[in-house]
Parts: sequence; C-alpha cells; structure tokens
Amino acid sequence: MADTVASTTLQDGPRSAVLRFTNVSDGTGESAVAKVDASALASMTDGNKSTNIKIMKCWWSISGMDIDIYWNASTNVFALSLTSDGAGYLDFSSFGGLRNTAGSGKDGDILFTTRNHSSGDTYTIVLEVEKG
Repeated sequence: MADTVASTTLQDGPRSAVLRFTNVSDGTGESAVAKVDASALASMTDGNKSTNIKIMKCWWSISGMDIDIYWNASTNVFALSLTSDGAGYLDFSSFGGLRNTAGSGKDGDILFTTRNHSSGDTYTIVLEVEKG
C-alpha cells in the first residue's frame, strides 16, 4: 500500500503559481517525490518554461511527521524543513523568495521527503511559487 496523496494546482499564471499538497501516510512515507513539476506549469509571459522557480510563501498543517523540501538537481539541494504537529506560515517575499541554488541538473522541480512518519500521519502544504 502507499500513502494517499493529492497535488492540486490552485492558480497558475505567467509569473506565479499556487499549489496544494496533501498526504495521509500508511507508514511508508515519501522520499524525494516531485511535487512541483516546473515543466508542467504554464509558460511565462515570454513563452518559455522556468527552471528558476522560487518559493515565495508556504502554509502548512502537519500531524505526526516532518517534511523536508528540496530543489531537484543532479545532487538535490535542501530548501526548507517543516516540523510535525503544528501549522504555520512563512513569507519569503520581502527578500525575493527562497531561490534554487542547485548547480548542474537543476530543472525547477520541488521535491518532498517525509521523516518520522507513521500510519495515519497527515500534512497539507500550500506553496506560492514565482517563475523567473
């Protein structure tokens, strides 16, 4: 059996996108699962796809597990960690967002890995990202 997950695009325009991710764990967890597929997002105003996705804002509600967020690349780069048993909001827009600092192989995708997960643990995460 696998975790019950859903990814929903709430808004996707030429400059930004808002996406919601949910998970109900069966105890197996997720490991470097692509949640934001930059190539699937709408093109920017110039018609190009972005590989320079920035995390501008993050809302979360987590029960029982921790989530690490990474930028996809030849060697994935850590972006952010969200801890269990709480809810929160982070706004990175005042300094231009969390930038993808990955080197070779970066494609703009954002990955989730769960830690300390048990059957019945849950998360809901909403990311506002900017294309650039």
